[in-house]
Amino acid sequence: MKLTFSKEDEQFRAEIASWLKANLVGEFEQLKYRGGPGDEHMFSHERKVWEQKLAEGGWTCVGWPKEHGGRGASIEQQVVFFEEYARAGSPGRVGHIGEGLAGPTIIAFGSDEQKKKYLPGIVSGKELWCQGYSEPGAGSDLANVKTKARLDDSTGKWIINGQKVWTSLAHESDWCFVVARTDPDSVAHKGLGFFLVSMHQPGVTVRPIEQLTGTSEFNEVFFDDAVADDILGAPGDGWKVAMALLGFERGVSTLGQQMLFQNELDEIVRIAKNNGAAKDPVLRQRIAEAHTGLRLMRYNAMRMLSGSDDGALDKSALVYKLHWASWHRNLGVLAMDVLGPEAEMIESAPYNLTRLQSMYLFTRSDTIYGGTNQIQRNIIAERGLGMPKEAKGR
Repeated sequence: MKLTFSKEDEQFRAEIASWLKANLVGEFEQLKYRGGPGDEHMFSHERKVWEQKLAEGGWTCVGWPKEHGGRGASIEQQVVFFEEYARAGSPGRVGHIGEGLAGPTIIAFGSDEQKKKYLPGIVSGKELWCQGYSEPGAGSDLANVKTKARLDDSTGKWIINGQKVWTSLAHESDWCFVVARTDPDSVAHKGLGFFLVSMHQPGVTVRPIEQLTGTSEFNEVFFDDAVADDILGAPGDGWKVAMALLGFERGVSTLGQQMLFQNELDEIVRIAKNNGAAKDPVLRQRIAEAHTGLRLMRYNAMRMLSGSDDGALDKSALVYKLHWASWHRNLGVLAMDVLGPEAEMIESAPYNLTRLQSMYLFTRSDTIYGGTNQIQRNIIAERGLGMPKEAKGR
């Protein structure tokens, strides 16, 4: 897919670039290039304030329909936004789960009342969301969830009991979308519900999980008779809604991810030129391969974006997670090899890491979370190529 930009798109580019130049200063200057992979714990309060600054300028949810608070930006304009956002060194978004996942899913499946209740908080940057999918026994195999939801006949509310894990930014979030089993006798993808749950209630406990970097960007979340505010869709529709959300995850927001990758690659190239690593022909070749892989990632993302507004994507989307996870893991190794002996030194104990050191350690998890590489290959084979399903043990 060849992407071209119209005169209006270039005007849009000039508008966002000018706004970022004028606003990413003063108290926000320190946020430049912060909040990326392995760095999400940095400046959490300041980045929340930045989220609301973006909202004031009309730069949150740019691709959402105007009737829901967005700009109704075209695919081309959304590409422009992510390009300029990353080019300016803008910080990692703390509202991306709400803007890129929860919001589009609520727009696609929610009632008018639910849209009025939840969307404004996302657009304003004042309400943050987290994702309640994975569990200790249901990571890549999401259909194995054990968290249960029962309907309280006296109140008409759904009561949630169970545990979620690897819940990014749960300690900062106001809401969580939770996949739970509405039919206790159901198995696999049947009998599930998709619930919207407030994190600010007695039945919700958040416990941080310390990572290899010494930080705690994600958490365990325990639900003990927690009350769900809403169910999205009908009981039993949870799998359909959850899969649509993953379609949005593979959607245009991936372009923003790629621009952050570009910033990391640019930093590696800068260091290679400064410390002489660029003179090594093997390292030069690996840098070239990283550049090529990132361009291929972009072109495939543009092909993916021919999907519909309900989260459905064509089969080309199936390869995306496997591709970027493996590419980013290899970029982390490349960064350490370019740094040389410096890669093994830190300024002070215990975890005063540089951006690239943090990125390297974080990329160890890229091929695991969101579906392991092994699971992704099964999905490509079975759903994309129509090959026989993997044999299950009895």
